[in-house]
Amino acid sequence: LVVGGGGREHALAWKASQSTHVETVFVAPGNAGTAVESGCQNVNIAVDDFGALTNFAASNEVGLTIVGPEGPLVAGIRDFFDARELRCFAPSRGAAQLEGSKAFSKEFLSRHQIPTARYETFTSFADAERYIQAEGAPIVIKADGLAAGKGVVVATTVAEAVGAARVMLSGERFGDAGREIVVEEFLKGEEASFIVVSDGDVALPFASSQDHKARDSGDTGPNTGGMGAYSPAPVVSDDIHQQIMETIINPTVRGMDADGIRYQGFLYAGLMIDSTGVARVIEFNCRFGDPEAQPVMMRLESDLVELCQRALDAELSTAELSFTEEVALGVVLASGGYPDDYKTGHEIHGMGQDI
Repeated sequence: LVVGGGGREHALAWKASQSTHVETVFVAPGNAGTAVESGCQNVNIAVDDFGALTNFAASNEVGLTIVGPEGPLVAGIRDFFDARELRCFAPSRGAAQLEGSKAFSKEFLSRHQIPTARYETFTSFADAERYIQAEGAPIVIKADGLAAGKGVVVATTVAEAVGAARVMLSGERFGDAGREIVVEEFLKGEEASFIVVSDGDVALPFASSQDHKARDSGDTGPNTGGMGAYSPAPVVSDDIHQQIMETIINPTVRGMDADGIRYQGFLYAGLMIDSTGVARVIEFNCRFGDPEAQPVMMRLESDLVELCQRALDAELSTAELSFTEEVALGVVLASGGYPDDYKTGHEIHGMGQDI
């Protein structure tokens, strides 16, 4: 069972359906793509209806559930499945705080001395404004909670930063997700997405990837959840790959364990790599990236279902991941007005034609 309805979930379901261990992949709720995917079957259950999801898994002898989107993770879907003794590959509610609260994540990084940008957190607009005025621009303003990948403003002027802080803290844009904000230094460099699978002790890296968040051509326009991605990311050299594992990924898995939280699931580190080759954490996501999942799954040669099962059994120390040498590219098409006010449900024509 794959929980979710986006392109990421289509990619995960497509790859899971190729496993020798799998007869049918259910996708809840799925989309028009998964509806016509061989070996996949859509199920009309919402991602946040944990009762219906667990009942379905139990009554249909589902041997593994893989969760795509962040909302159910932060709400504790893994804990809910665990209580029913159903196998669910996803981090627990406690572990998902790494994505669910940017303040939690930054405090964790700082305490475990994992490289990241300088920052302060605020619940008072007056305090935030004073800090922004003192720091100057460019500067980054982030809503603490989940905001569908759109709760970050990279402000190029003090006025823009102050305005973003005011809107977030007022609750008018992101509600409770913006009642606390993180204000952090602007990092220069090139972004990369580094995604691993963790069993709580061992983390295995997927192929590197890079997504592009700016909506418009030339890296302009508002930030989105991602307008496209490719794998591999040329910026992640072998040396940088090793550095990321040694200074960021392994300390994160060990740090969570030291804090009493075993991290089992996908872990996505959004990184900034500077001109000297030093990587720092911009953000953590506790699931596979979207749109990064699409190109990475295209390149993955290993059995995804077997990988998730071994992670749940804490047996990744003897596992290996293999990928094709090919380059994979994914492009996102969005409805007009995205990511602000936009309409969904438009019919997409020409799906049977080569693009």
